[in-house]
Amino acid sequence: MNDREGAGGFRDGFVQTLPLWTGVAPFGAAYALAARAAGLDAAETAGMSLLVYAGSAQFAAAALFAGGAGPLAILLTTFIVNARHILMSASLAPPLRRYSPLLRAGAAFVVVDESYAMSVRRVLAGSGPAYLVGSGVSLYVAWLSGTTAGIAVALGVAGLGPIGLDLVFPLSFFVLLIPYLNAPPALIAAVVAGGLGLGGRLLLPGPWYLLLAAIGGMLAGDAAASRGLVPRKRDAATE
Repeated sequence: MNDREGAGGFRDGFVQTLPLWTGVAPFGAAYALAARAAGLDAAETAGMSLLVYAGSAQFAAAALFAGGAGPLAILLTTFIVNARHILMSASLAPPLRRYSPLLRAGAAFVVVDESYAMSVRRVLAGSGPAYLVGSGVSLYVAWLSGTTAGIAVALGVAGLGPIGLDLVFPLSFFVLLIPYLNAPPALIAAVVAGGLGLGGRLLLPGPWYLLLAAIGGMLAGDAAASRGLVPRKRDAATE
């Protein structure tokens, strides 16, 4: 692999992964909100994203930290959560053995589910690690951007006192919801569920408002879909 092929592969991997930012960045923000709510300060929250870079493991670590778990329990849990990376790395190792250990270590750091899915066929076909690294770096930037935004939001709501802290977990779920609101039925379901949840919280005793919101949102989304509000794919056979 010459320098030109490497630069082109890196650029292609970075650019072609940009559409995934809409899912990764909100997830990073949700992690930051959860970590701050668990008691991690801004530097610790950002440091985990910089050095660990493993979404589900970071969520698990934050939850364990909030529950008072010890370092060994946190390390063991995050190892189990990320054990799938052993299999992913093993599948990529044979075609990358001819590259330097430093390059392979850098590629291994940015291997996550999305970058693996984007790159595995290219790597196994012998194209080298450039596309994989470009895709992984793109996702890494998205994750850090989301984490930074989440820290900023958490610092803002923390200034509101207990009410602000109560908003952290709803905000976490809200930012995770955003990428899925890409069709009218999903948007209608979310709006109806949100309205019923807020109204039910004010009018109903206990947690029944949650059930009301969930059922109402599902029925509204299903009704919207049955009325033909789902974008139809064009039939290639008729074109």
